[in-house]
Amino acid sequence: MKGHLILLDHLNGPEGAVEAAALLRDGKLEDLQIDSTAPRPGTVYRAKADRPVKGQGGMFLNTPDGSAFLRQIKGLAPGDPLLVQVTGFAEPGKAIPVTTRLLFKSRYAIVTPDAPGTNISRQIKDDDTRDDLLQIAHDVFANHPVAEKGAGLILRSSCDGADEDAIAEDIAAMADLAEAVLNDAVGEPEKLTEGDGPHALAWRDWAMEAQIETEAGSFENHGVLEKIEALFRPEVAIGGATMFVEPTRAFTAVDVNTGADTSLSAGLKANLAMARDLPRQLRLRGLGGVVILDVAPMPKKDRPAFEGALRAALRTDDTDTVMAGWTPLGNYELQRKRARLPLSELVTPEMLE
Repeated sequence: MKGHLILLDHLNGPEGAVEAAALLRDGKLEDLQIDSTAPRPGTVYRAKADRPVKGQGGMFLNTPDGSAFLRQIKGLAPGDPLLVQVTGFAEPGKAIPVTTRLLFKSRYAIVTPDAPGTNISRQIKDDDTRDDLLQIAHDVFANHPVAEKGAGLILRSSCDGADEDAIAEDIAAMADLAEAVLNDAVGEPEKLTEGDGPHALAWRDWAMEAQIETEAGSFENHGVLEKIEALFRPEVAIGGATMFVEPTRAFTAVDVNTGADTSLSAGLKANLAMARDLPRQLRLRGLGGVVILDVAPMPKKDRPAFEGALRAALRTDDTDTVMAGWTPLGNYELQRKRARLPLSELVTPEMLE
């Protein structure tokens, strides 16, 4: 089908149904969220400082879900209670990554306790719309106790064209949640809020106009199970060329093959196709960390065009990725935040049968 389709379903895991959500655009799988037993990003803990890590400028913390690691520790001493939020998934054997810069995020609004002021997404261009949103923010948020304590508000791009009452309710809900958490900062380690699961994330972040299906079996009906199964194969067709996405323990390697095209521009065309599809492939496979691109041979004068295409593609992705640049051997390196668990840790072949 044409357009966006959001499917809210479950996969059959070894311990029962696992919540999952899929976003399709024109029949192509664009995004995938699958739940896990790991602490979800966005979870807020009241933690207790444990011990500093010499040479790394960080400190281990005690939380109800195990050890966490915090990098910003100025003025923090062992035994101090503090509020922290999970920022991503821990690598095997490592502590949960957390930050003290809390964000209370929903479909339309983000409350920022450490950043006062009201900001509106730059994607909203219409001046009248921006003025209306500022008025809603003033009416709902300006006199809220959490705002009086110095919290700020961000209105997301999804506010454009949304119902004003829904926006106001969202702002009030996030402000109330932030106030409740900030007032509960003292005590023994405790989980104060749970991060959003796949269905809540779909509602929160997939705000485009879309058809939504929530019936059990929707993944199977729309071929999502087959699309997930294909993600376990390294080979990806990109037009007439091919790229191979292969994660290792140290990094993810991406190799580009021009295939049967032997023209002078074959390398550039294959590399541009890879650049446009790479963020989607990494997102769907849950791959982060170091990514090394073994691009197809092309003249150095074509490198800026490749970098521009890659930068544009990464701009549409919600995972922070640093374009580190070219190596002496002509590979291109990226450093990508580990915002998701690898698909291989979330799904087994039995779950797709």
